[in-house]
Formats: sequence, C-alpha cells, structure tokens
Amino acid sequence: MNTYRIALADDHGLFRQGLRKILEEMPDIEIVWEAGTGLELIHLLDRLTPDLILLDISMPNLRGIEAIGKIKMEHPDVRVLVVTMHDDIELLYQAITAGADGYFLKKEMGRELFSAIQKVRNGKVYVSPTLSDEFAGDWERIRKGFQKHLLTGREKEILHLIGQGKSNKEIAGLLFISVHTVERHRANIMQKLNLSGTADLIKYALQKGYA
Repeated sequence: MNTYRIALADDHGLFRQGLRKILEEMPDIEIVWEAGTGLELIHLLDRLTPDLILLDISMPNLRGIEAIGKIKMEHPDVRVLVVTMHDDIELLYQAITAGADGYFLKKEMGRELFSAIQKVRNGKVYVSPTLSDEFAGDWERIRKGFQKHLLTGREKEILHLIGQGKSNKEIAGLLFISVHTVERHRANIMQKLNLSGTADLIKYALQKGYA
C-alpha cells in the first residue's frame, strides 16, 4: 500500500504532538509537515502537497472555513478533515459546504480518528458520531443545499460591522451603500440565522468570530 501523506494544521503545538503520536501507530501514514497558523498552512501547501490535511477550524491569520475554500480552489485533490472542539451544527454545515471532506470532534480522539481518516481516504464524507446521529443523511446533498443559508461576502462584512457596534448609517457610509441596502442585508442576515434583533446579531458576531 502506498504511503498516505498527511499534514497537520493546528495552532496548539502540544495537540499536534499528541496527534502525531496517534498517527504514528498507522503503518502507512507519513506526516509531511505541520502548520501553526493559516498563513503558514498556505505557504507549506504550495511547497509540498499532502494527500490529506487535518485542519483546526480556529487557525490564526486565516479562518478555518476560508482556509478550506482556498485549499480546495488551489489544490482540489487534497482532502480536508476538520479536527475541532466545536460540536456546532452551523460550523459543520459551513465546513462541508466550503468543501471539507470530514468533520471530526477532538473529544472523540483515539481509534475513531483512524475510522475518520480511512473514510475520507476512500472518498466519503465523514462526520463525527455526535453530530451524524442527529443529522444523518446525504451529506453531498447537504453540501449543495445548505449554500443558500450561508452568508454572502457583503452580509459577512455587515455582520462584522454590526458586531463592532456600528449603526446602519455608519455601515452605509463605510461601505458606500444606502441605508436601505444595509437594512435589507440586515434583514436577510437575521432571517438566515434565525435571529430577532440587534442584540442577537452582536452576540452572534462575537461568538462566531465576525466582530
């Protein structure tokens, strides 16, 4: 069997160290590099392309979801298994929609990781049991269908500014759009995220790293 090349991308060195020890138990695995930031990940990826990247979704410099999109755009054959502590359905959907091949929870570390890697290696989408039990189904269909629920680039910009406490008028001035347009985007954001007001928007922006 050919050696399967894996790269580790996580900003916690001790976690990468532990992950490496687990992976070294797999006879046909080779760890080709490790990255501690999103920018380091992209730099190393351009130098040596692995078969699979184990990616933390909370990387510095480049958010995990954005990193997935960039990886898949420039290296479509590289598989990405998100390895995260966040058992968050929305993040799962965002990751799968962005092109991730799997979503693994750190709390399930151990033999389950071998199953996750094997499934992704075989071209299937892996989702940790904690989440897949609740949302079992056709993940390829979900990957395509959930796109309509994700925020657009402009909506993310506006959510970021809302999280900073900017008013509709201030946002309109900063983005060179009308207040009416800001209000329309704001309404769309609340509908997509099922939020009911400014306080919820600010709380969401802070929790999800938009602010």
